[in-house]
Amino acid sequence: MNKRLRLVISVVLTLLTVAVFAYYLDHHSYLLTKLRHTRPLVVVWLLFLYVLWFSALALILQASARVCGKRLPTGENFLLNAYSSLVNFFIPGQGGPAVRAVYLKQKYKIRVRSYIFATLIYYACYALVSGLMLLTGSRPWWQTLLATIAIGGLSCLVLFIYHSRSKMKEGEVAINWSTLSYVGLATVLQAIIQVAIYFSELHSVNSHISLHQAITYTGAANFALFVALTPGAIGIRESFLIFSEKLHHITSANIVAANVIDRAIFIVFLGGLFLLVLGFHAKEKLHIKPTESPGS
Repeated sequence: MNKRLRLVISVVLTLLTVAVFAYYLDHHSYLLTKLRHTRPLVVVWLLFLYVLWFSALALILQASARVCGKRLPTGENFLLNAYSSLVNFFIPGQGGPAVRAVYLKQKYKIRVRSYIFATLIYYACYALVSGLMLLTGSRPWWQTLLATIAIGGLSCLVLFIYHSRSKMKEGEVAINWSTLSYVGLATVLQAIIQVAIYFSELHSVNSHISLHQAITYTGAANFALFVALTPGAIGIRESFLIFSEKLHHITSANIVAANVIDRAIFIVFLGGLFLLVLGFHAKEKLHIKPTESPGS
């Protein structure tokens, strides 16, 4: 997609989301009252969970680097993840992965095509885990099984096509039980933490929402990653959740309230991350060149 068109779409969708949200709150003012009574302990707990979520991202980056035959030092992994997470939020359309790809090419001579392939493996695991969470318990077992096979088959096909068309050399990436298990387990850990985050948010606005509902809700929310056209997939994720209401049976009012809490907490978390990045001078230490774009 053309960068200018993508920017226009992002701005339009963001403004539309803000307008719809303002209209919704104007007609459901009780939500503001409910949100004002969010307990401070819930806020602290959610910030802690986001720290764990960030740690899972660090494991995923390390797993991706291992697929490419490299290993990142812990401090460097942290700074690169922090910097790219900030970029990914404010520059929609996978800006974070682009930063990581450029950096790994500059520092470790990892070809961009190799890192993209490793990222596709992660996305395949992410889609598979999210699909299972979305359908398990909400649909008959045979539908869940067929959907899982379909997602797995489609993911393998995408990986095969990309690997073939990119003309990757033998040994350029390490595809074995160890590396694939690393990516898979890191992805599962990320999903578990996301369930904990969403369940805590949902439970704070409606104590009757069950863990089972939160798991299905998380599965639906996760698929917004693949169409993140706005900062933080704002509006996109909420749409996915509302359209899948028949699966998780969580009302739109609870979805909106929980997402307001989530957005607020995540911005606070990013603010802390920004201060850390600023304090460590991540951009200078990582020698990231913002004008350079990924290329193979």
